[in-house]
Amino acid sequence: MSQKIKVGIIGGSGLNDPHLLHNEQIIDMDTPYGKPSSGLSIGQIQDVDVVILARHGKQHQYSPTQVNYRANIHALKMMNVTHIIATTACGSLKEDIAPGHFVIIDQFIDFTKHRKMTFFESFEKGIVHTSMADPFDPSLRKMLYETTKELGYPVHPIGTVVTIEGPRFSTRAESKMFRLWGADIINMSIATEAMLAKETEIPYAAIAMSTDYDCWKEHETAVTWQEILDVFHRNAENVKKILVQVISKFK
Repeated sequence: MSQKIKVGIIGGSGLNDPHLLHNEQIIDMDTPYGKPSSGLSIGQIQDVDVVILARHGKQHQYSPTQVNYRANIHALKMMNVTHIIATTACGSLKEDIAPGHFVIIDQFIDFTKHRKMTFFESFEKGIVHTSMADPFDPSLRKMLYETTKELGYPVHPIGTVVTIEGPRFSTRAESKMFRLWGADIINMSIATEAMLAKETEIPYAAIAMSTDYDCWKEHETAVTWQEILDVFHRNAENVKKILVQVISKFK
């Protein structure tokens, strides 16, 4: 008998809609790695079991470095989720990825410095070197891309994200360097989550929404947090529509 589908969603602003989940309950839990960023909201979307976790906490109180990524992923594993979909805001490093565009990430470059990014810090119970050649699940990525396209939103089928430590934004020199490396977008969370999800063998995919052009464009004002929030909030309904339609396809 196949395992019952249960979709985990990791996101931030815009997913606190009280009408998003049917039969919503909040579960507070602990893990061997500490507490996750928030209580887990469990319920149904389109009759599919769903667990929503706020990456930075319900009040966005945790900086990217403070987020307990291991506890977040392990909590979803303890809830027996079969798939994880992550949403994130990102800066664009390419002219054609304009603010408001979506990117279905297929690769990452990890530029973080202070993270707990593995469940296998010790090899006492055996040697584990997890393959990261393809860190994002292709089937989930295909569903996200096709759904976003069906809804008529501008979407890019592939993209490499560089994940920086934060909470500061990049210097212009760093932004230009990341472009030379071949990165398409930049954020502060996805690489860490993707690594940990891959270690747990839970299919994971991320949809990123471009909110700005980072700071590589010489003749544009450098990005501010308020500008990011403004774009993200304007498109929060689009993110929810994508999630609802994707999840309906699991039925």
